[in-house]
Amino acid sequence: MSSKQQILSRLESQSPLSGRELSHHLGISRQALNVHLQELIAAGQVTKTGSTRNARYYARRNAPAVARYSNNITLENLDESIVYDRIATTLNLSSALRPNGESIIHYAFTEMLNNAIDHAHSDRGAVSMNLEAGSINFEVRDYGIGIFQSIASKFNLDDENAAMVELIKGKTTTMPEAHSGEGIFFTSKIADQFILQSHRIQVEWNKRRDDTFVSEIRKLKGTRVTFSIRRDARQQLNDVFETYAPVDFDYQFQKTKVHVKLLQSDYISRSEARRLMLNLDKFSEIILDFKGVKSLGQGFADEIFRVFIKQHPQIQIQPVNMNPVIDAMLRHVSPTNKDKSRASRDLSYC
Repeated sequence: MSSKQQILSRLESQSPLSGRELSHHLGISRQALNVHLQELIAAGQVTKTGSTRNARYYARRNAPAVARYSNNITLENLDESIVYDRIATTLNLSSALRPNGESIIHYAFTEMLNNAIDHAHSDRGAVSMNLEAGSINFEVRDYGIGIFQSIASKFNLDDENAAMVELIKGKTTTMPEAHSGEGIFFTSKIADQFILQSHRIQVEWNKRRDDTFVSEIRKLKGTRVTFSIRRDARQQLNDVFETYAPVDFDYQFQKTKVHVKLLQSDYISRSEARRLMLNLDKFSEIILDFKGVKSLGQGFADEIFRVFIKQHPQIQIQPVNMNPVIDAMLRHVSPTNKDKSRASRDLSYC
């Protein structure tokens, strides 16, 4: 029997157990045990509650019951804070979560519900929140125009795929007089998993896999947002704000990260470069993540790393996660980028 099977067998017969108890019973070192537990948690076979010395582990079938809240809502003139307070009271979130976890859930839920209230053009919606043994998640649903269609119409974009890319860049909002366009961007960065679905498009931000994924789904009317974090999460809401709105930028949202692969895996033309860089002149620092991009054309690279930089000398562009082909192309079109691209090839950002 493998070490993982031994852990599962012990937890199925005797849950919960601490890490120390598991290590003692099974004769496994704490270091090896932690590796196996993390893999079992990621696979959904083991649930963890608490942290550090108070951490306890359950087999999935023995995990504590899930506390749930769900309700259909009328969006017109709705106050998102009142809805959150009702949920927080029902689920007793102030006691169930650490202060940092509650502040994250509060921010993310109210931001997403406010988006539905202000942008969905829908008179009805639904909200739910699940407090599980090891995690907390919520869903905000509306039946309106759809987030990508709304952005495409507002900015006269070619299609919803183009709108999806604009949304991911940050600072994209159909109501600039009332919204900064930061809510979805910051919410996606603080989540363990954040999924945005509308019509036939799904975008998933996955912290464990350190990546963003786009897929086609069965057509969904309106928009569905799903957010999840672990209950023992240590991240602070301010960590995200300080990363993308740091003191150097006077705490303004001036830094963004763009996953280049979300448009396509190969880029050739200058028009494709101009499409990618559309509206990015609103930022002071741009991280272009080339993970998953196979190749670049010289025209595409030249348009960004010579023409765009020449037009916007105040903007810093940092390419990361490049394969050798892309690295060589960027150094070819911009000799001044040689050291920067080589140094940042393996960097990644949250």
